[in-house]
Amino acid sequence: MSSSYNDLLNKKNEIMKNALKLDYEKFEYEGIGFDYCKMMADANYTLEDVRQIQLDNNIGNTPLIELKRLSAYARKFAKPGYGARIFLKDESTNLSGSFKARRAAMAIHQAKKLGFKGVIAATSGNYGAAVAALAARAGLKCIIVQECFDSKGVGQPEIIEKARACEAYGAEVIQCSVGPELFYQFLKLLEETKYFNASLYSPYGIMGIETLGFEIAEQIYQKEHKYPEVVICTNAGGGNLTGTARGLKKAGADQTKIVAASVDLTGLHMASDKDFNQKSFTTGHTGFGIPFTTSPDRSDVPRSAARPLRYMDQYVLVNQGAVFFITEALAILEGMERGPAGNVSLAAAFHLAQSLPSDHIVVVQETEYTGAGKHMNAQVSFASDRGIDLTLGNPLEEKPGKNMIFPSSGSMIKTKEIPMDDLRKSYLKKFKDVLLFDQDYYYLKEELNCEIEHIKHLMEEVYEAKK
Repeated sequence: MSSSYNDLLNKKNEIMKNALKLDYEKFEYEGIGFDYCKMMADANYTLEDVRQIQLDNNIGNTPLIELKRLSAYARKFAKPGYGARIFLKDESTNLSGSFKARRAAMAIHQAKKLGFKGVIAATSGNYGAAVAALAARAGLKCIIVQECFDSKGVGQPEIIEKARACEAYGAEVIQCSVGPELFYQFLKLLEETKYFNASLYSPYGIMGIETLGFEIAEQIYQKEHKYPEVVICTNAGGGNLTGTARGLKKAGADQTKIVAASVDLTGLHMASDKDFNQKSFTTGHTGFGIPFTTSPDRSDVPRSAARPLRYMDQYVLVNQGAVFFITEALAILEGMERGPAGNVSLAAAFHLAQSLPSDHIVVVQETEYTGAGKHMNAQVSFASDRGIDLTLGNPLEEKPGKNMIFPSSGSMIKTKEIPMDDLRKSYLKKFKDVLLFDQDYYYLKEELNCEIEHIKHLMEEVYEAKK
């Protein structure tokens, strides 16, 4: 496999280009940058085009619900006059049960438009089910390549449930062990089948989420005659945040603060056979959120259309136990049982709302369906079987892979903030041995969402750390 794997890797850009019919080279600048805006524009779909494609497939125009009882619970722990109103965009009502259907609708539409006979997606998440469902509607073949098992053949119940959903929609599911096998099988299948690469990170995948941000701005403005002060996005590969932010800006909500939220799985390596089943979240965690934020082009396309640092104003972490607590609180207080991964942002919103005035609005921008292996009880039981210690206490003392600490009260739900400059410096490390010119700094200004002088200061810190 070693030689075959290396052969495929050497051809990966050619394989990806053929599988998307998208010439990434024409977007490249001289130096380190590329023309992101041109890449997005060249996809040649207007926002109205995207909305219509989605509506034709029973996607979009989802409810925006004010969580009045959960907001009141958060105010119990805030000082007088504080405790923002929390709203939830209920994306579980989409075809296939998650916001990923918005992305899949555009990928499948483009595949059909270009004359592909089938589609392939590498994912263990909700996106696989979304691609399978949309492919079925379009009459296209579908293969989902899924990172599923550790070396002992043990798979998390959430991942197994998602495989079941993909198969229910008629997809062929290729289940892989953790590690490089997933990317190898993905490239191999793309080359053999000549199917379309239904990547999460193509321009089509990102513009599919722009409608979500646009709807949030539109619905809040219709209800409250203003735009939300804060929108919180669960962050993994960065496309969710990127598309939502772009949609908000297109609607005119350019002053809305964009907050990324991930589950803190610090210390667990996502490509480690040992660590793979020591986590209780298969997405929305730091194992994806941090590397894809600081190195976005590590995806299955030459240049990712997910560029979270361009749009992110703040990045906060919550622990596993707090997310499960808020999942149960949502069900008990609001009568909404939704999947835990979509509630990462809700746990962050619960804490952040307490620091904002009571007339401010915080929007949690997505939910997901739940049931079977996706249910929190299945994930918690699986953790216990793996030797994870389950306790009540201070969630900030949780040690991923060792224990899971549930708060005994909502007052104990807290967030940890990652300084934005730490993320920017991590992004810049790859250029520590590169001579940067003016055009590179202009690109980095857009990419890192800060002034050139500040970037030069951060580069000095990177150089100093290298010594």
